[in-house]
Amino acid sequence: MHVIATAGHVDHGKSTLVEALTGADPDRLAEERRRGLTIELGYCWTSWPDVGEVAFVDVPGHERFLTTMLAGVGPVPAVLFVVAADDPWMPQAAEHLAALDALGVRHAVIAVTRADLTDPGPAAAQATAEIARTGLAGARVVAVSGHTGMGLDDLRSALVTMVAELPDPDPDADVRLWVDRRFTVRGAGTVVTGTLPAGTVRVGDTLVVRNTLAVDDTPVRVRGVQALGSDETAVSGVARVALNLSGRVDDVVRGSVLVTPGAWHHTSVVDVRITGTDRPPLAPVLHIGAVDVAVRCRPLGDDLVRLTLDRALPLRIGDRALLRDPGRRMIWRADVLDPDPPRLRRRGAATRRARQLAGADGTARLTDELGRRGLLHREQLRRLGIPEEAGDHLAVGPWLVAPALARAVADRLPALVQQHARAHPLDPAVPLTVLASQLRLPTPDLVRELVRLPLRVVGGRVSGPATEVLPSKVRTAVDVVRRDLLAAPFVAPTADRLRELGLDDRALGAADRSGQLWRVGPGIVLLPDAADAAVARLRELEQPFTTSAARERLGTTRRVVLPLLDQLDRAGRTRRLADDRREVAR
Repeated sequence: MHVIATAGHVDHGKSTLVEALTGADPDRLAEERRRGLTIELGYCWTSWPDVGEVAFVDVPGHERFLTTMLAGVGPVPAVLFVVAADDPWMPQAAEHLAALDALGVRHAVIAVTRADLTDPGPAAAQATAEIARTGLAGARVVAVSGHTGMGLDDLRSALVTMVAELPDPDPDADVRLWVDRRFTVRGAGTVVTGTLPAGTVRVGDTLVVRNTLAVDDTPVRVRGVQALGSDETAVSGVARVALNLSGRVDDVVRGSVLVTPGAWHHTSVVDVRITGTDRPPLAPVLHIGAVDVAVRCRPLGDDLVRLTLDRALPLRIGDRALLRDPGRRMIWRADVLDPDPPRLRRRGAATRRARQLAGADGTARLTDELGRRGLLHREQLRRLGIPEEAGDHLAVGPWLVAPALARAVADRLPALVQQHARAHPLDPAVPLTVLASQLRLPTPDLVRELVRLPLRVVGGRVSGPATEVLPSKVRTAVDVVRRDLLAAPFVAPTADRLRELGLDDRALGAADRSGQLWRVGPGIVLLPDAADAAVARLRELEQPFTTSAARERLGTTRRVVLPLLDQLDRAGRTRRLADDRREVAR
C-alpha cells in the first residue's frame, strides 16, 4: 500500500480531487458536507495498475485546523499539494508548504485545480517558484479540474510515478503508530486508526501505550486489523490501518502512540537542532506524527535547544518534528539529536552541552553516541535507534564502553585502591562493588574488565602493591608468630595466643594476603611454605597413611592436621582414598 496526504489552502478543491481520483467522498461528517470544508481527517483509497493500492489522507486546509492537518501529514511520506488556478498564492498554502518542508517530505505532485475556469499558467508558475525554495523542488505540476475530469489522467500518471519512487520501509521495524482517531464499534469495541510508517502489526500482537499521567506502559492486545476496509491478519507499513483493541483501552485516545513493547524510549526531555528564521518562543507547540504537545524551549547555543515536553513521547535519534508558534504562524524544523540527554546541573552546562552536540546531524552512529555518553546498554541502542557496529569500544556483557571512558577508569583505579588501602590497612583489597559505586558504573563486571597490572582481582576484590604493607603493630605480632613457627612449623598458635598478640581475623587475613602467613583455616595460620614442608614429611611415611600417622609425623594436633590435609587435597598434592586414608600425589 502507498499513502498520500493532501495539502493546500482551504476551498482549493482537495476533497473534490480526492473524490475524483478514488470515487469516494473523503468528507465523512455531515457538518463537513454542509459547510463544504474538511474539518477532520478523511480517508479514501483506490487501486492503480503498476503500483497497487493507494490511500489518500485528506486534511483540512483552514488555518483553524492546522493541528489536524499536521496530524494527517506527519507520518506520511508523500503529498498531493493543491493550489487553485483562480486564487493567488494563499497564506495557508505557504504554511502547509513550510510544514511539509520542515517534516522532510520530499515526494510531491502539485495539482493546479479549477483549470477549467481560468488559465492555470500563472498559478502553476507561482507554485513552482514557491516550491523551488524547499525540499520539494522539482515536483511535477499538473493542471486539472476535479469537476470536468480535465487533466485527471495526467495527474494519476504523475502520482503513479511518484509512489513508484517511494522507498520501501522495513517490515521488521519496531512499530510506532500515531493514533489520529478513536471510536467505538458496536459488537467490536474500541477501534483506533493511524498511518503505520514501518513495521508490521498482526492480529494477536501486544502493543503498549503510555497516557498523559502514567509513567509505565499499558499493554493492549490487537484483536483485529483492517486496511482499506478489509480484514487482514497482518499489515506492514506504509499503510492506513484500523486496529480493534482490547485490554486497558481507556488509556488509548486520539494523540496516543502505540508501540512495540520494550523497543522505544519514552522521553519528556529532548535535545534538538532547529532550522528556521528567528528563534522559537519559550513555549511553542511540538508536532510529530499525529501528536501535538506543549513544550518549554531552552536555548543551548546557536541552533540547538532543549525541549521539555508536557508528556512523554517515544522518540529516537533522527526523528523529524515541527515547532510551531501559533500566534505568529511560524514553523521551525526540529531534528532530534538526543532523546535521552544528561541533566544540566551547573553553571555553563548548556554551553558545554552545545559543544558536545556541535557535530550531531540527527544520524545515529554508535561511535558518536559512545563518545558523548561514554557508556551504553545494548537495549538502549534499540530504544534510541542506534545501530550496533564494530569499533574500538569495549564490550562487557550487554554494556558498550567508549575507549576514552575505559582509559579514564583504568587510570583512576590505582589511586582508588591505594586510598582504600590507607583507610583500611587490615582489609586493603577493595570490593568491585565499592569501586563500581565510586566510579558511577552500573555493574562491577565493568570494573573487573578495566583492572590493569599491577592491580589484580582476587575473589571479587581489587588489590595492588600497597596491600602488601602491614601496619607496624600487626607486623610486629606476625613476626612473633613466624619465629614460633620456625621452631615448630606445624604447631599453630592457639586462639588465646593470637588474642594475646592482638591478631584478630582481619589482621590474620591481611597477613595471609601479604604473604607473611598462610591461613590454613579459621584461626589457624602457618608459614607460607608449610605446604611444601608438609608434603616432604608425609612422603617419608608408608603410603597410604592415616590421619593419625600424619599428625604424628608433622608433630601437631588434630585441630591443625585436619584443615591442613584438606588444603593439600584441594591443591591435588595429596589424594584421599575411600577408606579415609591418603597418599601423596606423584
